[in-house]
Amino acid sequence: MKLIAGLGNPGIRYSCSRHNIGFLVLDALARSEGIEINREKFDSCFGKGVVSLVPVILTKPQTFMNLSGVAVGKLARYFDTDAEDVIVIHDDMDFSFGDIRIKTGGGAGGHKGLLSVIDHLGGSEFVRIRLGIGRPDTGEVARGYVLERFSEDEILMLPRVIEGACEAVHEVVSSGVQAAMNKFNVRTTKKLSEEV
Repeated sequence: MKLIAGLGNPGIRYSCSRHNIGFLVLDALARSEGIEINREKFDSCFGKGVVSLVPVILTKPQTFMNLSGVAVGKLARYFDTDAEDVIVIHDDMDFSFGDIRIKTGGGAGGHKGLLSVIDHLGGSEFVRIRLGIGRPDTGEVARGYVLERFSEDEILMLPRVIEGACEAVHEVVSSGVQAAMNKFNVRTTKKLSEEV
């Protein structure tokens, strides 16, 4: 069984912020696979279903971003899921908006939600689907930037980004991390923007 977590902050206030792109992808994945995220337990909203013929748990931690690992850790322990079978979907300022990168292991790169997941899983060997959101303009605080709503240009690109991230999840689940990395880590923002 795979545990797939989309990271974000609960509440309407944050629903369309850059930091919540993980929630948006998880909601889209749930809709496309007919999975209801309607169970509330373990500091999370989650649902059980199947993606690419593999049993999965889809979860949206309700602990706020910086404590995401609390929920992910509780679910992983309850469903006896190894870190290698956890997939975390999250925003990443190291890439331009629209870029999708897949990675296994490594540090948190300053992302407090990832740091929490690493702490509560007791290791970093989970899969990350990293969704670029770009960096703020000079002088703008990163915390304010990630909590801002998407720009008008980003809103136009967002459906394609979400679709691509869902494809990345399918590829990881069905073909493995290496195949998914080979396919998605070469995609660029330019290609994505040309498709819009």
